Amino acid sequence: MWNLDYLCRELKKNKICTFIETSGAYPLSGKWDWICLSPKKNMPPAAEICKIADELKVIIETRDDFEWAEKYRRLVSKKCILYLQPEWSRFEKIIPDIVDYVKNNHEWRISLQVHKYMHIP
Repeated sequence: MWNLDYLCRELKKNKICTFIETSGAYPLSGKWDWICLSPKKNMPPAAEICKIADELKVIIETRDDFEWAEKYRRLVSKKCILYLQPEWSRFEKIIPDIVDYVKNNHEWRISLQVHKYMHIP
């Protein structure tokens, strides 16, 4: 939503690595060392962002979300690291399904929202 070219350029001048997490719904500006794509169902990411993502993190709320995650797995590069993350309010119900899914689909890993466990907003 914001032009981050200047920010990234200045950070790079100071040898600071740049990382971003984005839904990919808006055009990406700036030069990034690492891009985490976390798509949202109501605003799908742009295809060009899918192609350059280093990491794909898909929030899983229901079993139907695995199909949605696989859709985006097919759009990212083979080198992209794949994560499934339980939706916080559904954690207890959905985590067994995520564990089973990852056991049967070894290209995926599990990611947790550690800040939630630490009660950090």
